[in-house]
Amino acid sequence: MSPVITRRDFARTVGLAVATSTVASCTSPPPPAAPPSPHTSFASLKQIDADALNVGYAEDGPADGPPVILLHGWPYDIYSYVDVAPILAAKGYRVLVPYLRGYGSTRFRAADTVRNGQQAALAQDIVAFMDALKIDRAVLAGYDWGARTADIVAAVWPQRVKALVSVSGYLIVNLVANQQPLSPQAERGWWYQYYFATDRGVRGYRQNTHDFNKLIWREASPTWKFDDATYDRTAAAFANPDHVDIVIHNYRWRLGLAQGEPQYDDLDRKLPLAGRLPCLRSRSAATSTAPTKMVPPTARCSPVRTRTAFSTASGTTCRKRHRKRSRMPSSRPTISSVEHGWRGHCRL
Repeated sequence: MSPVITRRDFARTVGLAVATSTVASCTSPPPPAAPPSPHTSFASLKQIDADALNVGYAEDGPADGPPVILLHGWPYDIYSYVDVAPILAAKGYRVLVPYLRGYGSTRFRAADTVRNGQQAALAQDIVAFMDALKIDRAVLAGYDWGARTADIVAAVWPQRVKALVSVSGYLIVNLVANQQPLSPQAERGWWYQYYFATDRGVRGYRQNTHDFNKLIWREASPTWKFDDATYDRTAAAFANPDHVDIVIHNYRWRLGLAQGEPQYDDLDRKLPLAGRLPCLRSRSAATSTAPTKMVPPTARCSPVRTRTAFSTASGTTCRKRHRKRSRMPSSRPTISSVEHGWRGHCRL
């Protein structure tokens, strides 16, 4: 029998480990530089046809173990989980870390497929990935784009999600609410989105992808002293021929500047109707200036009690917010949401 990891230990393992690799400190003074990652590669890298995509992914752990799917964000890739995967694999989990569309070795199978970056398209990709691997139900974990993707799968296909770890919160975009302006300070944090809305921004990102994304890493995590080797391992994923098109479409779609596709628009219309999902959250002590109006009110958790915890790994002081255990249908996933209340962390 495989060793068992508790739900809380799993959330801590994935949530804090992802936070360690992508989140800057929320407190003062800043923590010392983190030691270099002990891992630089995965146990195995594979490819599989999954609907519109040929998906590249890393795999670790026993083939018959409970499946865990870890989803990355922008501008990052599967190496965000290079230290997490062996921890979970050692606990008996089958760990799967796919490149999202537009990243790494994931490719579109047809040249005429629209290079669509809207949120529902990425969620559908993960369901197709699960189908291709004959996985009926899995634990999903993600941050940034990956958190949003996992959130949507849990909301629209709850029967496919055993549990959810959503780092940086419930990020599903509400297109109508997203048209409302934020405070000047908050708007400043999304400068790259407005840059991408211009033709100059498209040319600039295409010409300077490597340096642009390295700047985002530094802005997002100013106390993370990553070395060139760590960044370059991930930067290789941005050489994907569809990367720029997917990124630009994703951000333009969110601002209402690019059209989606009918099949994904239908999925997006279902999202405001998604029911409340019980969750365990972890939030930083700092006050967030992130645009919370992007999140449908029906997707938020019920009021919870708060206590403070400190992660020595990430150097982040967080308030852990707990709600009482509630009865729920077995088809509903259990959610652990890790929010970081600092504008610069999540590329939302």
